[in-house]
Amino acid sequence: MTIDEIKRELKKILKPGRFNHTIGVMNTSVKLAQTYGADESKAAMAGLLHDCAREIKGEVLFELCERYHIPVDDVCRTQPELLHGPLGSKLSEEVYGVSDREVLDAVCYHTTGRENMSLLEKIVFVADIIEPSRNFKGVDEIRKNAFVDLDKAVLAALDGSIRYVLSKGALLHIDTVNSRNYLINEINKRW
Repeated sequence: MTIDEIKRELKKILKPGRFNHTIGVMNTSVKLAQTYGADESKAAMAGLLHDCAREIKGEVLFELCERYHIPVDDVCRTQPELLHGPLGSKLSEEVYGVSDREVLDAVCYHTTGRENMSLLEKIVFVADIIEPSRNFKGVDEIRKNAFVDLDKAVLAALDGSIRYVLSKGALLHIDTVNSRNYLINEINKRW
Protein backbone atom coordinates (compact mmCIF):
# COMPACT_ATOMS: atom_id res chain seq x y z
CA MET A 1 0.00 0.00 0.00
CA THR A 2 1.10 3.56 -0.56
CA ILE A 3 1.47 6.13 2.20
CA ASP A 4 -1.77 7.83 1.10
CA GLU A 5 -3.67 4.53 1.06
CA ILE A 6 -2.40 3.68 4.53
CA LYS A 7 -3.37 7.15 5.80
CA ARG A 8 -6.91 6.63 4.52
CA GLU A 9 -7.13 3.22 6.22
CA LEU A 10 -5.68 4.48 9.50
CA LYS A 11 -8.08 7.43 9.54
CA LYS A 12 -10.93 4.88 9.57
CA ILE A 13 -9.62 2.87 12.54
CA LEU A 14 -7.85 5.41 14.76
CA LYS A 15 -9.53 7.99 16.98
CA PRO A 16 -9.01 11.54 15.64
CA GLY A 17 -6.45 12.45 18.31
CA ARG A 18 -4.48 9.26 17.70
CA PHE A 19 -4.59 9.83 13.95
CA ASN A 20 -3.28 13.40 14.37
CA HIS A 21 -0.53 12.08 16.65
CA THR A 22 0.34 9.49 13.99
CA ILE A 23 0.70 12.16 11.31
CA GLY A 24 2.85 14.18 13.73
CA VAL A 25 5.11 11.17 14.34
CA MET A 26 5.39 10.53 10.59
CA ASN A 27 6.37 14.14 9.89
CA THR A 28 8.77 14.32 12.84
CA SER A 29 10.36 11.02 11.78
CA VAL A 30 11.01 12.45 8.32
CA LYS A 31 12.62 15.60 9.80
CA LEU A 32 14.85 13.48 12.03
CA ALA A 33 15.75 11.25 9.07
CA GLN A 34 16.79 14.34 7.12
CA THR A 35 18.92 15.48 10.05
CA TYR A 36 20.70 12.14 10.50
CA GLY A 37 20.88 10.91 6.90
CA ALA A 38 18.39 8.06 7.31
CA ASP A 39 16.01 6.89 4.61
CA GLU A 40 13.13 9.38 4.64
CA SER A 41 10.60 7.04 3.02
CA LYS A 42 11.28 4.34 5.62
CA ALA A 43 11.00 6.94 8.38
CA ALA A 44 7.68 8.14 6.98
CA MET A 45 6.31 4.60 6.72
CA ALA A 46 7.43 3.55 10.21
CA GLY A 47 6.17 6.79 11.74
CA LEU A 48 2.82 6.40 10.03
CA LEU A 49 2.35 2.78 11.10
CA HIS A 50 3.81 2.96 14.61
CA ASP A 51 0.39 3.08 16.33
CA CYS A 52 -1.64 1.06 13.82
CA ALA A 53 -2.52 -1.44 16.58
CA ARG A 54 -2.97 1.11 19.39
CA GLU A 55 -6.77 0.98 19.40
CA ILE A 56 -6.87 -2.84 19.74
CA LYS A 57 -7.62 -3.76 23.33
CA GLY A 58 -8.92 -6.49 25.61
CA GLU A 59 -9.25 -10.08 24.56
CA VAL A 60 -8.90 -9.19 20.88
CA LEU A 61 -5.38 -7.90 21.58
CA PHE A 62 -4.36 -11.13 23.31
CA GLU A 63 -6.01 -13.28 20.62
CA LEU A 64 -4.08 -11.45 17.89
CA CYS A 65 -0.84 -11.83 19.84
CA GLU A 66 -1.49 -15.55 20.07
CA ARG A 67 -2.30 -15.74 16.34
CA TYR A 68 0.93 -13.95 15.42
CA HIS A 69 3.04 -15.82 18.03
CA ILE A 70 3.90 -12.64 19.94
CA PRO A 71 5.16 -13.59 23.38
CA VAL A 72 3.14 -12.10 26.24
CA ASP A 73 5.20 -11.95 29.41
CA ASP A 74 4.07 -10.85 32.88
CA VAL A 75 4.94 -7.22 32.16
CA CYS A 76 2.82 -7.16 29.00
CA ARG A 77 0.01 -9.08 30.66
CA THR A 78 -0.28 -6.34 33.31
CA GLN A 79 0.43 -3.51 30.83
CA PRO A 80 -1.10 -4.72 27.56
CA GLU A 81 -0.56 -1.36 25.85
CA LEU A 82 3.08 -2.44 25.46
CA LEU A 83 1.92 -5.06 22.96
CA HIS A 84 0.77 -2.53 20.36
CA GLY A 85 4.34 -2.19 19.01
CA PRO A 86 4.95 -5.88 18.30
CA LEU A 87 1.38 -6.36 17.09
CA GLY A 88 1.63 -3.21 14.96
CA SER A 89 4.73 -4.67 13.33
CA LYS A 90 2.84 -7.85 12.41
CA LEU A 91 -0.16 -5.88 11.13
CA SER A 92 2.13 -3.60 9.13
CA GLU A 93 3.35 -6.69 7.35
CA GLU A 94 0.08 -8.62 7.04
CA VAL A 95 -2.44 -5.82 6.48
CA TYR A 96 -0.43 -2.95 5.01
CA GLY A 97 2.04 -4.97 2.95
CA VAL A 98 5.28 -3.74 4.51
CA SER A 99 8.15 -6.18 4.05
CA ASP A 100 11.10 -3.99 5.04
CA ARG A 101 12.57 -5.44 8.24
CA GLU A 102 13.99 -2.08 9.32
CA VAL A 103 10.54 -0.45 9.16
CA LEU A 104 8.89 -3.40 10.92
CA ASP A 105 11.47 -3.30 13.73
CA ALA A 106 11.01 0.45 14.18
CA VAL A 107 7.27 -0.12 14.62
CA CYS A 108 7.87 -3.08 16.93
CA TYR A 109 10.21 -1.32 19.37
CA HIS A 110 8.87 2.25 19.30
CA THR A 111 7.42 1.97 22.82
CA THR A 112 9.96 -0.04 24.79
CA GLY A 113 13.15 0.53 22.82
CA ARG A 114 15.68 -2.28 22.81
CA GLU A 115 19.38 -2.92 23.14
CA ASN A 116 21.41 -1.67 20.15
CA MET A 117 18.57 0.12 18.35
CA SER A 118 19.08 0.97 14.68
CA LEU A 119 19.07 4.58 13.53
CA LEU A 120 15.50 4.22 12.25
CA GLU A 121 14.36 2.66 15.53
CA LYS A 122 15.84 5.60 17.45
CA ILE A 123 14.22 8.09 15.08
CA VAL A 124 10.71 6.66 15.47
CA PHE A 125 11.17 6.16 19.23
CA VAL A 126 12.09 9.83 19.67
CA ALA A 127 9.55 11.12 17.13
CA ASP A 128 6.80 9.40 19.12
CA ILE A 129 7.89 11.34 22.21
CA ILE A 130 8.49 14.77 20.67
CA GLU A 131 5.89 15.17 17.89
CA PRO A 132 4.18 18.58 18.09
CA SER A 133 1.05 17.51 20.03
CA ARG A 134 3.11 16.08 22.92
CA ASN A 135 3.13 18.30 25.97
CA PHE A 136 4.74 17.11 29.19
CA LYS A 137 7.45 18.30 31.54
CA GLY A 138 10.82 17.87 29.83
CA VAL A 139 9.58 17.45 26.25
CA ASP A 140 11.13 20.74 25.08
CA GLU A 141 14.56 19.62 26.24
CA ILE A 142 14.19 16.29 24.42
CA ARG A 143 13.00 18.15 21.29
CA LYS A 144 16.08 20.36 21.39
CA ASN A 145 18.45 17.41 21.86
CA ALA A 146 16.71 15.34 19.17
CA PHE A 147 18.18 17.43 16.37
CA VAL A 148 21.63 17.74 17.99
CA ASP A 149 22.41 14.34 19.57
CA LEU A 150 19.90 11.59 18.88
CA ASP A 151 21.42 9.21 21.44
CA LYS A 152 21.05 11.79 24.21
CA ALA A 153 17.46 12.38 23.15
CA VAL A 154 16.75 8.63 23.25
CA LEU A 155 18.36 8.40 26.69
CA ALA A 156 16.32 11.35 28.00
CA ALA A 157 13.15 9.77 26.59
CA LEU A 158 13.98 6.41 28.19
CA ASP A 159 14.72 8.10 31.52
CA GLY A 160 11.41 9.96 31.37
CA SER A 161 9.55 6.80 30.50
CA ILE A 162 11.18 4.89 33.34
CA ARG A 163 10.37 7.67 35.83
CA TYR A 164 6.75 7.64 34.65
CA VAL A 165 6.43 3.85 34.97
CA LEU A 166 8.02 3.92 38.43
CA SER A 167 5.68 6.72 39.55
CA LYS A 168 2.75 4.49 38.62
CA GLY A 169 4.21 1.56 40.55
CA ALA A 170 4.19 -0.49 37.36
CA LEU A 171 6.63 -3.05 36.00
CA LEU A 172 9.55 -1.97 33.81
CA HIS A 173 9.88 -3.78 30.50
CA ILE A 174 13.26 -5.48 30.22
CA ASP A 175 13.78 -4.07 26.70
CA THR A 176 13.57 -0.55 28.12
CA VAL A 177 16.13 -1.31 30.82
CA ASN A 178 18.44 -3.03 28.34
CA SER A 179 18.05 -0.17 25.87
CA ARG A 180 19.01 2.40 28.50
CA ASN A 181 21.99 0.43 29.81
CA TYR A 182 23.32 -0.24 26.31
CA LEU A 183 22.95 3.40 25.30
CA ILE A 184 24.73 4.67 28.42
CA ASN A 185 27.68 2.41 27.63
CA GLU A 186 27.73 3.65 24.02
CA ILE A 187 27.60 7.30 25.08
CA ASN A 188 30.36 6.75 27.65
CA LYS A 189 32.59 5.20 24.94
CA ARG A 190 32.49 8.55 23.12
CA TRP A 191 34.26 10.32 25.98
